[in-house]
Amino acid sequence: MELGGTTISQLRRGALEYCVLALLRDGEQYGFELVRTLSSIDGMVTSEGTIYPLLSRLRRDGVVETTWQESESGPPRRYYRLTDLGRRSLNGFVEEWIRFRNAVDRLLSTDETGRKG
Repeated sequence: MELGGTTISQLRRGALEYCVLALLRDGEQYGFELVRTLSSIDGMVTSEGTIYPLLSRLRRDGVVETTWQESESGPPRRYYRLTDLGRRSLNGFVEEWIRFRNAVDRLLSTDETGRKG
C-alpha cells in the first residue's frame, strides 16, 4: 500500500490549526507572516488560500483576536494573537499530540512479530 497525497493532506490539515496557534504562542503576527513561516518549514506546504480562511474561523471561534496596525511598507495589517481560550486549546492539543505521536512511534518501530525494529 502506498501512502497517498490525500492522507498526508488530511494529516497536515488536521494539525495546521494548532501549528498556527503555536506560531502565535510567543506573540502576535500578521497573516502573510504566518504563511511565510509555515511555507519555510519542510512538510508544512501551505498557501494564503488555506491560512486566511483558517484565521477567520479561529477568530470566529474565539481562539485568536485581531488588531489592525499601520505598516511602514503599505496598507495596515491585521495582526493575530492568542486568546486565553486559544492558549488552553493549544496546550490541550500539545498534550494529546505527544500521546498520539508516542503511540504511533511505538507502533511504527515494532515489526510484524511485535519486536522493536
